[in-house]
Amino acid sequence: MEIATHPCPYDIESLKSLSELDFSYSGFPSIGTTTTDSTSPSAVNIGAILSFNSTIGKVAKVAIHAAVDDINSNATILNGTKLNITLLDTKLSTGFLGIIDSFLLMEKDTVAIIGPQYSVMAHVISHIANEMQVPLLSFAATDPTLTSLQFPYFVRTTQSDLYQMAAVAEIVDHFQWRDVIAIFVDDDHGRNGIAALGDKLAEKRCKISYKVPFKPDNISHEEINSALVKVALMESRVIVLHIYPSSGLEVLHHAAQSLGMMGSGYVWIATDWLSTVLDSEPSLFSSSAMNDIQGVITLRMHAPDSDMKKQFVSRWKKLSQKEDSNQDPFGVNIFGLYAYDTVWLLASALDSFFKSGGTLSFSNDSSLNMLRGDSLNLDTIGVFVNGSMLLQKILEVNRTGLTGQMMFSPDGNLVHPSYEIINVIGTGIRRIGYWSETSGLHTGEGPNHSNFSEGLFGVIWPGQTTQTPRGWVFASNGRHLRIGVPLRISYREFVSKIEGTEMFGGYCIDVFTAALNLLPYPVPFKFIPFGDGKTNPLNLDLLHMITTGAFDAVVGDITITTNRTKIADFTQPYIESGLVVVAPIKKLKSSAWAFLTPFTPMMWFVTGMFFLVVGAVVWILERRINDDFRGPPRRQFVTIVWFSFSTLFFAHREKTVSTLGRLVLIIWLFVVLILNSSYIASLTSILTVEQLSSPVKGIESLVISSDRIGFLRGSFAENYLTEELNIHRSRLVPLNSPSEYEKALKDGPANGGVAAIIDERAYMELFLATRCEFGIVGQEFTKMGWGFGFPRESPLAIDMSTAILKLSENGDLQRIHDKWLTRSACSSEGAKQGIDRLELKSFWGLFLLSGIACFIALLCYVIRMAYRFSRDSNSNNIECSSLSARLRSFLSFVNEREGEDKCWPKTRRKEKCSCRKVVHEDGSLDDSTVRVHIENNVTAQD
Repeated sequence: MEIATHPCPYDIESLKSLSELDFSYSGFPSIGTTTTDSTSPSAVNIGAILSFNSTIGKVAKVAIHAAVDDINSNATILNGTKLNITLLDTKLSTGFLGIIDSFLLMEKDTVAIIGPQYSVMAHVISHIANEMQVPLLSFAATDPTLTSLQFPYFVRTTQSDLYQMAAVAEIVDHFQWRDVIAIFVDDDHGRNGIAALGDKLAEKRCKISYKVPFKPDNISHEEINSALVKVALMESRVIVLHIYPSSGLEVLHHAAQSLGMMGSGYVWIATDWLSTVLDSEPSLFSSSAMNDIQGVITLRMHAPDSDMKKQFVSRWKKLSQKEDSNQDPFGVNIFGLYAYDTVWLLASALDSFFKSGGTLSFSNDSSLNMLRGDSLNLDTIGVFVNGSMLLQKILEVNRTGLTGQMMFSPDGNLVHPSYEIINVIGTGIRRIGYWSETSGLHTGEGPNHSNFSEGLFGVIWPGQTTQTPRGWVFASNGRHLRIGVPLRISYREFVSKIEGTEMFGGYCIDVFTAALNLLPYPVPFKFIPFGDGKTNPLNLDLLHMITTGAFDAVVGDITITTNRTKIADFTQPYIESGLVVVAPIKKLKSSAWAFLTPFTPMMWFVTGMFFLVVGAVVWILERRINDDFRGPPRRQFVTIVWFSFSTLFFAHREKTVSTLGRLVLIIWLFVVLILNSSYIASLTSILTVEQLSSPVKGIESLVISSDRIGFLRGSFAENYLTEELNIHRSRLVPLNSPSEYEKALKDGPANGGVAAIIDERAYMELFLATRCEFGIVGQEFTKMGWGFGFPRESPLAIDMSTAILKLSENGDLQRIHDKWLTRSACSSEGAKQGIDRLELKSFWGLFLLSGIACFIALLCYVIRMAYRFSRDSNSNNIECSSLSARLRSFLSFVNEREGEDKCWPKTRRKEKCSCRKVVHEDGSLDDSTVRVHIENNVTAQD
């Protein structure tokens, strides 16, 4: 094995002399038109492109050397074939020098390249790798756009920033922030990473409100200060820092020391560059630089604990000193672990490649022959004939390394992406949770551990506070919040401009200012009138001014509707105000027949019928054993009527002695008690409460009629009536003021006016305060409210909603209401529609109960009588000659008083029945057969 390390020159003279460099490394096959080895070669050339002086590069260099040594000393892999690796140093360059390095490597028949370290360079070299069919395995290029159909030979052996940005978006959503500021390096790595962040935030209904790009290298202090000053003037206090390690600490230092942006209220989320620096520079924890990053949240790709990882970390110090004993000691970071695993992954793929019959065969690219004689000798670069086969073997690798499972998903990314969420505290760091693609944010022993709870552990935020920052403040640029206020000409109790001043007053204004006073931060604002002062402005037009940026908020009598929520965000409603119907009303005069009004006609009819039915049932059940229910038919009819209606006053003198009769009576008396109590209560209400009447009974009667309906011009009521209730637009009359309301209602539909006005309750209560000839009829048929409008996703809308709830809880909201909207007596009651008459449906259960009792009692009585009649008939060997005769006999039996039926048929009968002895089987009559004639007042002998 031979390891060659070459710096890549920066100056032009050195670039001109590239052709004079001697690239004769032992173990490299000779260059020719075609090189073919039919058996496993003794050595394989691979390359690596790193920046040796960078935080990631210096660690990766040591890890790659260690991996090559471990592989070459392991007899179980590659079957004796040694890895020859060439590491080229790109310094801190991310562009042209990387291209030169790739050409230098490919001139030496390199089968694969580890790197490049930077995403920008990977974009460029991937084109060369595609052309030469040389797999490019990068352990540090995290740009999510690299894994695409455009770069088939680019293999990312680390996690994509797509997942890191998903974790950041989840953190933002977890703490209920909505806007973030992104500071990033303005190259492929930074731009594409922030673009991925924007997409992930959008999925959570969040957004990037401001972007601060930095040039990739050599950022001056003035540029950093200038950019951070602009950030400090923004409303958002959640800052995502996606930058290179070389300049990330410098940005945080200026933010903390120069601008005080590491104080309470700020949130800093650094991507994995910060955890990489902290892992690589142990001396940083004891330096003053830790004061600049207190409370910062950062991410780190998760590598599960294992014996393999522990052994590697334990020998890291020896490995790093072996590389350069003069260099200050540095720790191993996650990218170093991925670099080590990348070499092993490539070795495993090569082992499978050779076992499958793959050969190291290179052919000249005819398109490069035109460059023959060029000082770079590009015509000597060969195309790896079996590069596609090696690429396939790489993507099929499934092994466990220092970072966990190394296996690729169908989209070319490593499986099971996961991150640790880290909080910088004091002189160290603390893991506060994990993020994984399958489980999101959670705590536990690992990203994929089954026992975990959602969310994160407590965070120590900048300013040494545990209270979660609000995430935004008002911009510190001296600009006041522009509040749009409708310039109303009617209902000035809600919103009105104070004459001779720029101030506004009214119920809505007082609620708004009271809510602002409850916010934990000052809000500078100024009211800006909207309207011409001659007509009421349209609220929809006022809300549209928010979308154009003319207003920062809208305060006034703004009803919250579905369509309006698509334009702006609203606060919690501070007053309910649904649509009501207002119509002319008149008092009902008392009548001589007022005592009949508590019950409807059907109720009176059913009640009377039940009195008669219950009386008849009790008469049937009692007449055989109770002398009070016997006598001539006329007397019995009077008894039935008297007994049934006397139960209304519990004044019946007839006693009930049968069990069934008492059961029916007690249930009926309960029904009568309920009916009596309800009647008295209703009659009392009718005679003592003033009754109002209106030809309009409510919205239902208006919908089915053809009368004209008035509404406030520009109100949402017009669309509601036409679209929801299907009222033809020709029936609707737009009106502008309360005086027009009054005139239209007095004129009525017959004289060009309207039958009713439909408007919001809050307006109508003020309208009716001094107009007692009108009233609200029917029920409020929509449930809506008024709120203050803000731009979409405005955090102020949430805070103002909380303040409004506080006003409601402490009673201030009601006090403001009473101050401006105190109602008079004639508007507070409204019109009572008709008379509250008691209907049958309110009592059908009682009647059903009484009816069932009567039916069951009669059924039991009939069964009992039928049984006794059958028993007595059989004991006397009497059989009626016909069904009608038998029925008459049964009725006579039932009509007898209890005790007389025991000697039946010897007793006196009032009906005639022809009976005979039983006929013999041959049809002849028994000799002893006699006819028995039973006539009125005649005794029949047996």
